Amino acid sequence: MNRTEFIITATVILFIAFLLGWAAHWLLHRFTRVAAGDVENLETLAKNLHQAEEAREAAETMAEKIEKDLSSKLAQAEAERTAAMDTLRDLRNELDELRAYVEQTNKG
Repeated sequence: MNRTEFIITATVILFIAFLLGWAAHWLLHRFTRVAAGDVENLETLAKNLHQAEEAREAAETMAEKIEKDLSSKLAQAEAERTAAMDTLRDLRNELDELRAYVEQTNKG
């Protein structure tokens, strides 16, 4: 193989490699191209996701507010229950004392 044949062979091989690379790039670009409708769908999905996140944050805020309100109502109810139980205990003690007094009076 002389010098001219070598240059022609190398040129043909490089040209074929260039064509194969260009064809591979074109195929890859053709199959991975994003359509305009897909971009609109992605924008719609992003907008919906943003709205859903805002709704979730609002729901969490509302849940925290309701939980705080219910906790304060529970504490108030427990305080009222404790006061009622103390009053009931005092009344029972007073009733027992009155019964004992009545029994003593009836015996004596």
